[in-house]
Amino acid sequence: MNILRNIFSVIGLFTIISVFILIYKMEPAYHTFMSFDDKALATYTKLAEDILETGNAAEATVWKTKVQEGLSASDVEEAMRSVANEYNIKNVGELPLSKQVEAMSGKPYRHMKIYMFCNALTAAKMVDYSDAFSAYLPCRVTLLEDKKGQLWIYSLNMDLMIHGGKQLPPALKEEALRVKMIIQNIMKRGAAGEF
Repeated sequence: MNILRNIFSVIGLFTIISVFILIYKMEPAYHTFMSFDDKALATYTKLAEDILETGNAAEATVWKTKVQEGLSASDVEEAMRSVANEYNIKNVGELPLSKQVEAMSGKPYRHMKIYMFCNALTAAKMVDYSDAFSAYLPCRVTLLEDKKGQLWIYSLNMDLMIHGGKQLPPALKEEALRVKMIIQNIMKRGAAGEF
């Protein structure tokens, strides 16, 4: 019986020491995390859930909206451009990738076109805050026909950029949230063909 008690005492002592070592090692990370945006934990939790559900990190980091039945790619494109103009977001480029695939392969390919929307002044503020934000610019919106012929609109989920790290300065965060709202409106109204 004494041997068993001694074994449990050693295990208990080992556990206590391990907990203190873990606290000591994790304490700097804890303080860093406490300086993160209030929505950081929820953002990372959602990301992890989406990755586990889909098994696809790219799928977990995008927004997607199904285009209303009966709308053509040109209907959606016209609606998205109209919404962008309404919010003074410039369409700074388009990549008609399906046409490029067709030109290179000599075979028809499903619709795939990327639109690049940007407010240059907001973009400059984001890059002034962190050069890494330049990789997120301009905001890309893709109009894609899936393998079944259904049109979808995709864009990068901006929540990681906005909420995934330390608090953005208030004015910059407000602008980033405005851009998020605009991109989501471009997607929503484009998918419905609303001007």
